[in-house]
Amino acid sequence: MSVVLATTKKEERPKLKSSHGAAPPAKKAAQAKKKAKAVLPARAREAAEGRAPKREKIVAGGEAAKPKKKSDDLSESIASEDARRTAIAIAMAALDKKAVGLEILDVAGRVDYADFLVLMSGRSDRHTASLAASIEEALRKKGVRALSVEGLPHANWVLMDFGDVVVHVFQDDVRSSYDLEGLWMDAQRLPLPADRA
Repeated sequence: MSVVLATTKKEERPKLKSSHGAAPPAKKAAQAKKKAKAVLPARAREAAEGRAPKREKIVAGGEAAKPKKKSDDLSESIASEDARRTAIAIAMAALDKKAVGLEILDVAGRVDYADFLVLMSGRSDRHTASLAASIEEALRKKGVRALSVEGLPHANWVLMDFGDVVVHVFQDDVRSSYDLEGLWMDAQRLPLPADRA
């Protein structure tokens, strides 16, 4: 006995619609993207897709300026000298109180709220609070006052804002959780004061 399989026309599934009769969200997103591409001018579309031709900056004399090479030379930093001195004073005060893992990151031109971030760790909540108090006292003697100090009741993470310099005093577990060094891996590091390191 032979069995003959009959092929039938594939049944059509009903199309899914939302309760309001609108297209599904994925379809809406694709339609919006297509509409946005049609509205954008060609040059903006190329830039958005990463295909825009690079423009050369013309300097005096009609020649194209050569792009600057990134280097670790501190003389190329756009940070102010006052901010640099403040960051070094903070580092010296912290090292006097045995701060651990101290780093000074040059973030000038990368963020608009500071030129330097000073990161350090304390071994306990008391050590962290002591570091913050020592930094604040040392800078007050130099005529620089903190605009804001946050986190002192618990002292897991104390944030001190000195205008162009922002100080983060962490306990080790909190510091590793937020990993600011990893976030600013490409930022230049200022050398620590030689006589204190």
